[in-house]
Amino acid sequence: MDWNHLIDLLQWPAMAVTLIAGFLVASRHARTRIIGFWAFILSNALWVTWGVNDKAWALIALQVGLFAMNVRGIFKNDKAQPKTQTPAPQ
Repeated sequence: MDWNHLIDLLQWPAMAVTLIAGFLVASRHARTRIIGFWAFILSNALWVTWGVNDKAWALIALQVGLFAMNVRGIFKNDKAQPKTQTPAPQ
């Protein structure tokens, strides 16, 4: 099995990670959403690796844009998490 064939097979785990990430990002729990954004970033890396091998430049450009949105999602999700609240004085 040559290197190009192994890289070609990479599209299947990339697809699976993308689907799992989409499921996780739709969670109501902030921690699960963050895991989903990190999974999306992993899928971006997998797709870029596959895209470089196949010279799929539009796909690579798309993944770079989606990577930026996923990083933004992580930061926005962190800010949306409720901070430890002190009880209001009675």
